[in-house]
Amino acid sequence: MTRFVYISQLRELRDDVVAMASMVDKAISRSVQALRQQDVNLAHEVIAADHLINSHRWRTEERALLVIATQAPMASDLRVIAAVISIVTDLERMADHAAGIAKIVIETSNEPLLKPLVDIPRMADLARQMLADGISAFIEGDEARAREVVKKDDEVDILYDQIFRELLTYMMADTSTINRATRLLWAAHNVERIADRTTNICERVVFAVTGSLAEIAVATD
Repeated sequence: MTRFVYISQLRELRDDVVAMASMVDKAISRSVQALRQQDVNLAHEVIAADHLINSHRWRTEERALLVIATQAPMASDLRVIAAVISIVTDLERMADHAAGIAKIVIETSNEPLLKPLVDIPRMADLARQMLADGISAFIEGDEARAREVVKKDDEVDILYDQIFRELLTYMMADTSTINRATRLLWAAHNVERIADRTTNICERVVFAVTGSLAEIAVATD
């Protein structure tokens, strides 16, 4: 009976990660939609929902620590639980980045968009796909897939550099665009950080599977 409870607890922790990742994916999608459409109401909804994601993180951490305290897991099980704690931390921070984009929408609501948005939504789509694949790699214990996900971060970085150069050109050509261009750059940076945090998740997948904890790619705060 005790073993059955233990297995159920581990499964519930994985389910918690999947549920939280879904919440974060929705926050990313809605924040970029709000930015693209200058939808202030939607931006407020993203910010309001952020506390639910925070609560989910703390609840999952508490459950993970309870399993450690009561079941004394060993070897790979312990690594999986440690990975859960790390992953939900990164997911919560991704949600913060989404909320940051939503705040930019509210702060710039009295001004028209500098330009139709193409590359930021493309960045977001890539980051969301990375997140989905990274979580799948965790659930399946797939080290190879986790490593493949990390490689996609280069595509996000290329788009970010492209956006940076384009917005800099706007600012140099017309100083009246500086505020709007700077805010769009901040939004792009938030998306870029979401992708970086997915690489953190993939590193934890590799750790959970192999026991080796090392950087696959560099991500800075």
